[in-house]
Amino acid sequence: MKERETYKEKMALQLEEWSEQIEALEARIKKAHAEVRLRRAEEMHELRLKRNQAAEKMRELDKASGEAWDHTREKADKVWSDLKTRVNLAHSRFR
Repeated sequence: MKERETYKEKMALQLEEWSEQIEALEARIKKAHAEVRLRRAEEMHELRLKRNQAAEKMRELDKASGEAWDHTREKADKVWSDLKTRVNLAHSRFR
């Protein structure tokens, strides 16, 4: 049980950090030229969707037990990995 709680805490903190990074990126984009805002609008939309999917996986983890926990964790790990990649890519594009 301790492992599950540790995992959920770690993921909750990571999700919070990514949310802050996404908000910072959005703030930078709002200050950019219109052309940049248009080019990055879809990317930011996708980041918000992935963040929401990660939050949904957190809720599913709270409800899961037994084998369902393991299956849900595997899915959550995939969502987390994808979100991490997208956040890092967005940061590299906005530098």
